[in-house]
Amino acid sequence: MKFLVLAALVAVASASVVKDSRFDDTVIGRETLVNVDVKVKELCIMKLLNHILQPTLYEDIRTVAREWNIEDNTDKYLKTDVVKNFIETFKMGMLPRGEIFVHTNEKHIKEAIRVFKLLYFAKDFDVFIKTCCWLRERINIGMFVYTLTAAVFHRNDCRGIILPAIYEIYPYYFVNSDVINKAFMMKMTKKVTDNVLANYWGIRVTDKNVCYIDSRKGVRHTLGKDDQLAYFTEDIDLNTYLYYLHMNYPYWMENEVYGLHKERRGEVMTYASEQLLARYRLERLSHGMCDIKPIKWDEKIKTGFWPKIRMHNGEEMPARQGNTILLNEDNLKYKLVFDDFEKMTRMAILTGRMETRDGTVITLKKAEDFEYLARLLVGGIGMLHDDAKVVHITNMLKKMFAYNVYNVDKYTYVPTAIDMYATALRDPLYWRLMKRVNEIVKVYKLLLPKYTRDEFHFPGVKVESISTDKLVTFMDEYDMDITNAVFLDDAEMQKKKSDMLFVARQRRLNNHPFKVTVDVVSDKAVDAVVRVFIGPKYDCMGRLMDINDKRFDMVEIDSFLYKLETGKNTIVRNSVEMHGVIEDRPWTRRVWDHSFDAVDTNSHDRVVDSWWYKTRTGFPSRLLLPMGSRGGLEFQMFVIVSPVRTGLTLPTIDMAQMKDRHTCFWTTCVDSMPLGFPFDRVIETTHFFTPNMKFTDILVFRKDMDLANVNKEVDTSDMVMRRDDLTYLDKDMLMNWSYRDVMLMSTDKMMRM
Repeated sequence: MKFLVLAALVAVASASVVKDSRFDDTVIGRETLVNVDVKVKELCIMKLLNHILQPTLYEDIRTVAREWNIEDNTDKYLKTDVVKNFIETFKMGMLPRGEIFVHTNEKHIKEAIRVFKLLYFAKDFDVFIKTCCWLRERINIGMFVYTLTAAVFHRNDCRGIILPAIYEIYPYYFVNSDVINKAFMMKMTKKVTDNVLANYWGIRVTDKNVCYIDSRKGVRHTLGKDDQLAYFTEDIDLNTYLYYLHMNYPYWMENEVYGLHKERRGEVMTYASEQLLARYRLERLSHGMCDIKPIKWDEKIKTGFWPKIRMHNGEEMPARQGNTILLNEDNLKYKLVFDDFEKMTRMAILTGRMETRDGTVITLKKAEDFEYLARLLVGGIGMLHDDAKVVHITNMLKKMFAYNVYNVDKYTYVPTAIDMYATALRDPLYWRLMKRVNEIVKVYKLLLPKYTRDEFHFPGVKVESISTDKLVTFMDEYDMDITNAVFLDDAEMQKKKSDMLFVARQRRLNNHPFKVTVDVVSDKAVDAVVRVFIGPKYDCMGRLMDINDKRFDMVEIDSFLYKLETGKNTIVRNSVEMHGVIEDRPWTRRVWDHSFDAVDTNSHDRVVDSWWYKTRTGFPSRLLLPMGSRGGLEFQMFVIVSPVRTGLTLPTIDMAQMKDRHTCFWTTCVDSMPLGFPFDRVIETTHFFTPNMKFTDILVFRKDMDLANVNKEVDTSDMVMRRDDLTYLDKDMLMNWSYRDVMLMSTDKMMRM
């Protein structure tokens, strides 16, 4: 049977570099892919995901899709009932290929879980990839991407595979609809036909047929002051981070079946939401904005929200008008269900116990019991042994916030931004939703005993000093490959490549790499856990904050295991190497070309080691610092050096397995102290300050890039600043002199109206 092994990968080591190899269809016959190299597996996945909106470009995939029969190969799957359930669902009819797959839609996710199980329980990679080919040609594209991604995350034989970034697979959720529209316009015209219009829209085509589209240019969309933070909430890497967190621990995934009961999944997900909220609050402080309030049913949402997203089927994500009333006759049923579960959860916290429908009693009294509460809040506690029946309070809230009823039949569903993990952070309402869920967490932590001085203290260890480089942030530009959003014509389908490469140029927050230096004195050689936080010193009103006022605003930027030597230890941490952070993801087409170049297996292994974990759940290193201000905004950095503790009776943790899977979030693999320590509980200040911890004041400067950060690859010698541009932080937008007078005349005319 023909299959996906590319000839260049098995050629002799002297093979030359293959140009445009991303779209090459050179294949050889191969009977099995059980023990192939990770490079081959990776390229197979990339081919399956290339131009996902259209039928596959590759004949080998189509051949396997025709020849493979799932029903005739039931013995090739570890669980026959999984195959039976999927076949029954498929024959009854599944989500049509052209519809939008929505994670929070119960019918959609139930079908997706059955697809995932089919992939997960394939006996080996050969069966797995053949099943993928069969599914690629038959099921909904969104469901296929979702389930394939989840399967690659959790199958052991997929370890090391670098997935294309989700914003390259499906760019529609990550760039504004006007950018997609301009790409389609250029696809039709193949060239710039109106230079004045192209300049206004920020379109430029190079000699190599690369079409750059500046996302900032054109019509401005602002509905309120929250749009000042759009550069942060719409950041493609931040939204990808939330999407991949979900993929790492899907709320519907049963613990015992997939081995997740050995990991602190609930705690990781709740702490991730707490950290996102804390990071959001620091960004608001940079703009002099106060904290957000938890969502309430009896209030109007004063600020509207315009997601500016159009999906591939032409449907626009619904906008929310200002002064929207949350509670209405359409979502009342969801509100009643949520109220029941919220009341049940709060009562369980107060009484210390919860009983499920099957009679199982869950205790919620000790610190280690928090895992069960966390799984209740963010998913992971199943009900009625049904795939989609998972208690998930956050999802209940999401259903509440569907602005109107958009279900027109059993499948069609127009999602709001909150419905999708890839877009939820865009909506200011989602942050308030997370705030309400985290208020439940605070109630639980409030009832736990305060940490004692002994739990804070590390005898014989003292943090003498903390110093950093100058902390500087700036707004820069990032080029995002959106070619997969544009459909290929027949000629391009034959060539398996687009004649034009489409690139969206976006504004984003960045910071200069910096180092944190911590001097620690120890009277013995001992293993220690070092935690580094950044938090506020003053609130939005300029008032000095108490330790208990700001403990939920502390962002953990680094945590790591360190072996202290006797005497003075100087610990230096580079911002781009801090635990769990990621630099810019490489373009998929560059990774693809690298795979052809990397004939040496050891060379490719280095890429796997540095990118496999990070491309999945890494937090962007360029967002470690809040924006700050031009004169320097004062924050505080906190470092605590603690002994390695394993005393808490947390869910059984297989350290070797977790390290092998690279699922070490924060300190979960090296320490059993709760995530967020020492700020996760109310602090008794008389017991808190010990020699092994230290606060220091820091200043975060925002670099003025108005003139320094001009558009790349653009001749600016005859350009001036746009005078009508009122968008915050976009004052560096330039235009040609010849176009300036027209714009100024239009502005003057508007001023006189």
